[in-house]
Amino acid sequence: MSKFSEKREQETPTASRPSWLWIAGVGCVLLLLWAAYYRLSERKSRRALDHYAQCLKAKGSKMYGAWWCPHCADQKHEFGDAFGYVNYVECSPPGSHAITEECKQADIKHFPTWQFPNGTRKEGVLPLEELGRQAGCSWP
Repeated sequence: MSKFSEKREQETPTASRPSWLWIAGVGCVLLLLWAAYYRLSERKSRRALDHYAQCLKAKGSKMYGAWWCPHCADQKHEFGDAFGYVNYVECSPPGSHAITEECKQADIKHFPTWQFPNGTRKEGVLPLEELGRQAGCSWP
């Protein structure tokens, strides 16, 4: 190597590369920020769904279902934990496929059946937005 090249190398500082520890630290910080954002947005949407289910109940909407009904399970799943706020009538005693007297008197033929404040009924799994339209609750 010539003296000129050696002098140039000595005068030009080498670009320092970030260490793997620094990169890992930045990655961890970014991951924590993303997790916090996800957690907060999930909590907000869960709270909104709770209020929505409470509105359905307050307006007088009611779901008739049976523990063995897969469509009822699908409808419950759409609400998640907020289903605990829904006015739900179990039409079949646990472990049985018999229909309760309450559901016979209400003339429930299919599950799930939703009854709305104005007395109308709809059978089957309904989109949450549709439930709100029928009950007069605004979708979050």
